[in-house]
Amino acid sequence: MVMLDVREISKTFRTPDGPVTVIDQLAIHAEAGEFVAIIGPSGSGKSTLFNIIAGLETPDAGAVLIDSVDVTGRRGQVAYMPQRDALLPWRSIIDNAVLATIVQRGDVAAARREARALLHDFGLAGWGDARPAMLSGGMRQRAALLRTVLWHRPIMLLDEPFGALDALTRAQLQQWLLGLWDRLDRTILLVTHDIDEALLLADRVYVLTPRPAQVALELTVDLPRPRSYSVVAEPAFAHLKLRLQQVLMMNEADPQGALLRQRG
Repeated sequence: MVMLDVREISKTFRTPDGPVTVIDQLAIHAEAGEFVAIIGPSGSGKSTLFNIIAGLETPDAGAVLIDSVDVTGRRGQVAYMPQRDALLPWRSIIDNAVLATIVQRGDVAAARREARALLHDFGLAGWGDARPAMLSGGMRQRAALLRTVLWHRPIMLLDEPFGALDALTRAQLQQWLLGLWDRLDRTILLVTHDIDEALLLADRVYVLTPRPAQVALELTVDLPRPRSYSVVAEPAFAHLKLRLQQVLMMNEADPQGALLRQRG
């Protein structure tokens, strides 16, 4: 069953220099429980795509459907973790984690109990009452993911969650996220610039063209699960990585030509 269906969306922004089309008839989908990665060059509209899925932006054309229900322009339908952790510095980790419940005027006491019970699973045991400034970069990202999980939405959008971290911390958190996804049974869409990250985590990868964004390639990642970081040394991984690199390089050299070749 298709849980998320993004149908032929387009988005143009008005600027002092004239209209700028960021997304042009882009279509993607994600099935229930699937992990989908989206990669593409900087400025290709990936974050705009997520803002549209999250209801923060309204497309000029097309629609966003969740379980066949049109949710275009409606906020609160998905859990969204932006590029920066956006933790409120004056709140404890627990109070940051339950922010959605506070905003929605839900049962905050119950949400705090749930958050505290999950601290160990998120590698934050003993840090629930700490302020964000006391945490390392990796711990802050885990805290932001805890907040996203506690939003209790079946679809999670992760916009380059590990992009600002060092290579070792990023690799550790990628492996941790795989284990978390196995336990949560959520549908996850991940924006990343890292080909290895996309292939390690995802069931499918969409490659976007330079602006205006269209789908240049939809690649099935047929690597066995559960996956560990050792998969990056396997020939099958290298073959998939080369395929993605070729399409990305064609995108940079000739965006429209690359798109036509993939469609052909």
